[in-house]
Amino acid sequence: MVKSLPDLVRRLPVDPFILAILATVGLAALLPASGIGTAIASRATTVVIGLLFFLYGARLSTQAAWEGIKHWRLHAVVMASTFVLFPVLGLAARVLVPSVLTPQLYAGVLFLCVLPSTVQSSIAFTSIAGGNVAAAICSASLSNLAGVVISPLLVGTFLAASGGINASSIQDIALQLLAPFLLGQVARRWIADWVQRHHKVLSLVDRGSILLVVYTAFSAGVAAGIWHRLSGWQLFALLLVDVVLLAVVLTVTSLSARALKFSRPDQITIVFCGSKKSLATGLPMANILFAAHGVGLVVLPLMLFHQIQLMACAWLARRYAAKAGRPAGAASEPEVGTDADTYQRADRER
Repeated sequence: MVKSLPDLVRRLPVDPFILAILATVGLAALLPASGIGTAIASRATTVVIGLLFFLYGARLSTQAAWEGIKHWRLHAVVMASTFVLFPVLGLAARVLVPSVLTPQLYAGVLFLCVLPSTVQSSIAFTSIAGGNVAAAICSASLSNLAGVVISPLLVGTFLAASGGINASSIQDIALQLLAPFLLGQVARRWIADWVQRHHKVLSLVDRGSILLVVYTAFSAGVAAGIWHRLSGWQLFALLLVDVVLLAVVLTVTSLSARALKFSRPDQITIVFCGSKKSLATGLPMANILFAAHGVGLVVLPLMLFHQIQLMACAWLARRYAAKAGRPAGAASEPEVGTDADTYQRADRER
């Protein structure tokens, strides 16, 4: 029986959204924005970033976070992995400059290390593996709520000396990220149900916004000629650095969860929520925090890491499920609908 094109795309080993991003990068390489097009793309990017974070605020329920506060030990471990372990490993990677990583690529590795966890894939993989889905929803939400403030502060702390951050970054973060996010939280009481009903359409807005950010960033990179400074060896080395980074975090979170005597479902939640980094949050944030001509190389480590984490965690989730004797796609418990949304089903992220 011949399968439809959407079915075939969903079964590809590569995340279809990553394919869309790669296609956008190709478009930027062939037809970069120039002249008045650059100004239009830049202003449109500013608008869609604000819209993106407004929708994040409207989706993330603070009530869900407070209801899960009884799992404070679990959340503390996840937050420590996201905002302590990752940044420490990123700082340690400094020894790879300049022999393995260029200063720009190192800035990108350090940037990905300070980002919050994902929401959708953390919850989806936790569910597949038989983990504590309710705790995953809470931890992922808390990570994203905190990341709106913590990530820019860590970037400013670790990368300000490199000169890669605009002088007005803090003001830009307040106006373009934090303000729309808080407005979304305030508006949630009136629009939460509407957002939930139209989550499929709004997910297209999310992805379209990110693709526009990618196009703008890579167009600026092409105009500045940064791609002539990246060799095949450097790209391979960056891929290897991302793989090692994820492997170390997965190992440390797994061993720490066992040593702290968490239950098996909680251990699974810690592993999946503590090892992810959010592409959806990272790309818009990088567009604001870094100079336009350098954004392309800065976000490259994050783009590679995103695909690596999806493939590695899909395999790991199936392994957890197999050990527990569960079907590899069964949800461990009802998925509470609001923020879990699980936006995209587990099928897309396997």
